[in-house]
Amino acid sequence: MSTPKIALVTGGSRGLGKDMALNLAKKGLDVILTYHTQQAAADAVVAEIAALGQRAVALQLDASQVSTFGAFFEQLGTTLRTTFGVERFDFLINNAGTGYYAPFAETAEQQFDELVNIHLKGPFFLTQQALPLLNDGGGIINISSGLTRITFPGSSAYASLKTAVETLTKYQAKELASRRIRANIVAPGAIETDFGGGRTRDNKEINAHIAGLTAMGRVGLPTDVGPVVAFLCTPEANWIDAQRIEVSGGQGI
Repeated sequence: MSTPKIALVTGGSRGLGKDMALNLAKKGLDVILTYHTQQAAADAVVAEIAALGQRAVALQLDASQVSTFGAFFEQLGTTLRTTFGVERFDFLINNAGTGYYAPFAETAEQQFDELVNIHLKGPFFLTQQALPLLNDGGGIINISSGLTRITFPGSSAYASLKTAVETLTKYQAKELASRRIRANIVAPGAIETDFGGGRTRDNKEINAHIAGLTAMGRVGLPTDVGPVVAFLCTPEANWIDAQRIEVSGGQGI
């Protein structure tokens, strides 16, 4: 019996990250998920994964603080050895993020810098520092947004940084090809979660507006996205590389 592959999901305690973690487990992968402050929620996800028959661990990480990454990877290395009996993991899913809504003319520098740290600088250096622990033949999945393709007022800073991540992903695919490490983008459309204070989920006007712009006639759910991420971590996806896969139900077409 082969050893299960291991996926690391940042921001895996809730929303999209939680559903990604659960779907990875359903595909037979073991999971390491990170949380920022919600340890109880993360532990609950670990318990759900255990109930599916896979191993899981939750580790604390502030994905916006590059200075903490060294200590995190030391902890991760220890966890890999003691919990999973291996030295490396196979897939990195850069999912952790926050929302910020303000017109371009009113976007504050402080908020912009915070977005840079968590949506661009964080994934850039987290992935860089993960490389010694990432198995050859593995993969990187960066989470972007449908907002890099369509415009929605108030999202200029967030969408600009996600566009940068999409360009970064192409370079990762090219530069890591010698190790057979694939890098892809998954770009969700508007999803009903607590992201951005639950703006899409709880604001009926925004929800209805987006549903009206979507071919499938509704706003997305976390369960629409997690299975796609999990698929990219299976052998069936071995020839998918340097691609942007939008999961939006045909939003804005």
